[in-house]
Amino acid sequence: MKKISFVAIVLLFFCAISVAQTQPKLKFNCDGTFKIVQFTDTHIKWGKKASDKALNCITEVVDAEDPDFVIFTGDQVYSKGVENSLKALTAPLIERGIPYAAIFGNHDHQFDMTRPEMYDLLQSQDCSVMPPRGDADSPDYALPVYSNDGRAVNRVLYCMDTHDKSAANKIGGGYDWLTFPQIEWYRKTSDGYARLNGGEPVGALLFIHIPLPEYKLAAEGAPDKLLGRWKEKNKQICCSALNSGMFTALKEQGDITAVFCGHDHDNDFLITYRDILLAYGRYTGGKTVYNHLGTNGARVIVLDEKSPKAVKTWIRLADGTTLDEYSFNPASKKK
Repeated sequence: MKKISFVAIVLLFFCAISVAQTQPKLKFNCDGTFKIVQFTDTHIKWGKKASDKALNCITEVVDAEDPDFVIFTGDQVYSKGVENSLKALTAPLIERGIPYAAIFGNHDHQFDMTRPEMYDLLQSQDCSVMPPRGDADSPDYALPVYSNDGRAVNRVLYCMDTHDKSAANKIGGGYDWLTFPQIEWYRKTSDGYARLNGGEPVGALLFIHIPLPEYKLAAEGAPDKLLGRWKEKNKQICCSALNSGMFTALKEQGDITAVFCGHDHDNDFLITYRDILLAYGRYTGGKTVYNHLGTNGARVIVLDEKSPKAVKTWIRLADGTTLDEYSFNPASKKK
């Protein structure tokens, strides 16, 4: 039985890679860099002028940064007209030939499209690198980023669904957590990439919407180590009410360098915790919901092909300003 289960996992893993190869292939540039732009919490209300700020921000940032890949990390929409909103959000990327992917937040499904319908729409468009969802409503997926010569997977981008509010009444509400099956999926996928890399973990990033509980532990434990703004009301970090152990899995697998989330509109800080970078994106939306940070923007992330754990990041505002440039490379730290 164990042998059949292992074979099935391997087949699914290689099937996923095969499917990904029919879409745009993510790979490092000739100069050894790979640039990602993270847009988060665009909160589009279709037909509302206030939403123009989010759409304009996307155009301004991608034109300024010329990214190799764009990730939307949830709460893309905040009203009916979801299909029009999603097409408007991705249009600047498709026009420019920029590969993109998206995960959902806790609000996206509340209007006139289901998660499967939204996923299928985004996945089917030109420039999408999202794999077909299969039987899942909103699948977790891993995107390989290849070396410049296209021969080997140099990085992996994990994109995972953090759901909505918890349905477990016994814990007293709060936001949901990454479940045990999701953590098991991550471990097995990480192991699969390691096998392709001679048994060594492949450097990776994790993109989610709702922050892990470790964001709260890190910020409250060392607020002087924050870079950026922590302005959520009452210094909140709206993470899950319970800790399911995802961060422990990241440490045990040894591949994740950094985690990027959204969700808390008035937080855009980053902080390191046990040699993993924990970072918020910058709120991208207009005044369709709350935002006290001021000018909207995005987080920029640059990877180095020759340094598998190195991450360079900064915030790019819609007005062209850049903030909080930070370089992180735990491999270079003295033991």
